Amino acid sequence: MASSDSGRLCAAVLGRPCNVAILAEYNYEDLELQYPLLRLKEEGANVFTVGPKAGVKYTGKHGYPCVSDKSIDDVLAENLDGLIIPGGFAPDYWRRDERFKKLCRDMDEGGKLVATICHGPWLLISAKILRGRTATCFSAICDDVENAGATYVQDEPVVVDRNLITSRTPSDLPMFLKAIIAKLEAIA
Repeated sequence: MASSDSGRLCAAVLGRPCNVAILAEYNYEDLELQYPLLRLKEEGANVFTVGPKAGVKYTGKHGYPCVSDKSIDDVLAENLDGLIIPGGFAPDYWRRDERFKKLCRDMDEGGKLVATICHGPWLLISAKILRGRTATCFSAICDDVENAGATYVQDEPVVVDRNLITSRTPSDLPMFLKAIIAKLEAIA
């Protein structure tokens, strides 16, 4: 079902569709990129993928390809309503790149939606935006999340802390996207 009469997420409030970036890089968790991409397109959002370079085919852990729509060099937080960080091994690459860390910090400082799943919080840890927050993640990195100063929640599929939405695994994707869509619908 569409979020508004026009079928455009955010259009009723902003007068335009929401602009949502999804990060892409080699070894992303396939479903954690593809499901949000398709689900938000269904809702009418202007959703696009962002990689280290534009037009590059990044292959997920399970072999599904994604060609990045934009380079991180061409994306500014001020032009986004939301940022989605999938898991897999890709967050370990992003966390080493100041451009991705800066985008996360800028989104968070602007109070804009930052949503991450699985190993995605690794990027938030390196961007230094988890201290004092409540979050969930894939269980293998719970110590990392806690050592970054966050309160780790093990038994919830989705945790919302102000503008930050975190989730655990691909099986939580339906609840993760419901929380993302609700947050985007609340944009005023």
